Amino acid sequence: VQLQASGGGSVQAGGSLRLSCAASGSIFSINVMGWYRQVPGNQRELVATIASGGGTNYADSVKGRFTISRDNAKNTVWLQMNSLKPEDTAVYYCKIMMVGRGYWGQGTQVTVSS
Repeated sequence: VQLQASGGGSVQAGGSLRLSCAASGSIFSINVMGWYRQVPGNQRELVATIASGGGTNYADSVKGRFTISRDNAKNTVWLQMNSLKPEDTAVYYCKIMMVGRGYWGQGTQVTVSS
């Protein structure tokens, strides 16, 4: 299973970015897809998850600004990030849960300048 993440970059505060992550390989039924982020020296933290049925969960710090979505047919998950803040700066990782196992993608850097 491979996860290919893209869409990171550098923006000014208040700007927007859209991350995408496509899963390929031996894909069966993906239960949960999600995004996490990590700042050097800190633990990786949950940003948002979306279940196969569409139920979503967001970190309090991103509620109302970020939107997670997925396409089950394409095994792809997106994270629309609006009103970005400098504290959103981190490496963002996608993750899927499939048949009881978690799979991580490579990180993509998001940098928000003030």
